[in-house]
Amino acid sequence: MNTFLRRFLFEYGMVVILVLLCAFFSVVTWSEQPATSDAAARQLGREIVARFGKDARVLLAVQDQAKETAFLRALERQLVSLGVHPVESISGEPKDARRVLQRQVAAGGKLDVVAGSDAAMSWLVFGEMGKDFPSLGSPHLVAARRYMWPNFLKSDNLRNIASQIAVIAIIAIGMTMVIIVGGIDLSVGSLVAVSAVLAALLIRDLAGGVTATPLAMIGCCTAAILTCALVGMFSGSMVTWFGVPPFIATLAIMSVGNGLAFKISKGESVGNLPDSFVWLGSGANFLGIPNSVVLMLFLYSAGHILMSRMKIGRYLYAVGGNREAARLSGVPVMPVLIFAYTVSGLLAGLGGVILASELKAGGPTYGQTYELQVISAVVIGGTSLSGGEGKMFRTLIGAFIMGVIKNGMNLTNVEANTQKIVLGLVILAAVLLDQLKHRGWGRRVPSES
Repeated sequence: MNTFLRRFLFEYGMVVILVLLCAFFSVVTWSEQPATSDAAARQLGREIVARFGKDARVLLAVQDQAKETAFLRALERQLVSLGVHPVESISGEPKDARRVLQRQVAAGGKLDVVAGSDAAMSWLVFGEMGKDFPSLGSPHLVAARRYMWPNFLKSDNLRNIASQIAVIAIIAIGMTMVIIVGGIDLSVGSLVAVSAVLAALLIRDLAGGVTATPLAMIGCCTAAILTCALVGMFSGSMVTWFGVPPFIATLAIMSVGNGLAFKISKGESVGNLPDSFVWLGSGANFLGIPNSVVLMLFLYSAGHILMSRMKIGRYLYAVGGNREAARLSGVPVMPVLIFAYTVSGLLAGLGGVILASELKAGGPTYGQTYELQVISAVVIGGTSLSGGEGKMFRTLIGAFIMGVIKNGMNLTNVEANTQKIVLGLVILAAVLLDQLKHRGWGRRVPSES
């Protein structure tokens, strides 16, 4: 049983930690939620008819927000279906409600019920109707019933977590390959900035700016991504052909990339891009899932297949496990190393394009500290810094663990410096766990399965 437990924790320990973190933040963010769903609107409509009858004169009010406006329309439909026609509907601010009430007074009307969202029913203008608008009568304020639910588990928050980690997680695919072969790539953060600035400049200056066509934008973004791939290839060449330590080679490229991003952008954000450019970074599909998240999941599936079902994946593990043994076995060590660094540069370039799309601009400050976040996601996911060990989906879990911790601390109002301390301790714990595994705890799993 003890051996089984160790093996289980080795295989699924990060997933267990992610689930426990989600459970913890769900408990500590448990709170009352305003009801704005269609079901809440139907329930409120039935309650109004049951309490006040079909002849009640009803005024509806909500805040000018997408969810509340949708709630208002659902409530209107429910009341009409039950034979009640609202006097008027308000989707706006307290000043809008005041104008409507003044109009009702001028028309000599009376109100029996003011109904709507919980937020709108708390407006002072409704609370003081008896004093300010006595001719309207004494209408009852009726709001949709609140319910208990964790802020952490709200659909918008979960989508926000996935969207926030998408760029880091995508870059971490390439970093996983680099660390598996026993290397490190510190240049990915600066390549994000280079790619974002270069793509934005090409679209603005060569593709027509705000009039750029989708095909032209794809071409410009592809050029930026391939440029970063070439930089990654150069880093890999420095490591393999000239024997420069990966830390030094990529540290130098990080400095060059940072300076280049500021140089070509003249230290300013590059804008004047088409509205359609935000499709990749901020757009969402019909299910409401951000396009960047869909791309992230696709790339992780492709990465898993590459590492577990293709020859190049086996070569990556072999080179990381024992470079000399791999060479003697006929593995093309140098091309494999260059491949890993090239993929890392390419995905950093893709991350820069996604970030530029999300912000609708390219900036030289993009990607700062991303190299640390990416390496942290890979290490937390269980990829060994010694090389030869790691799995793609574990890296994805590592990225989600980081995202959940950050999001949960934001929801619980943990201040920024404390967040840094917590994340640092999490990274340290992941590295210590890696060392314990290599001293005999658990079992070594050399490849994906």
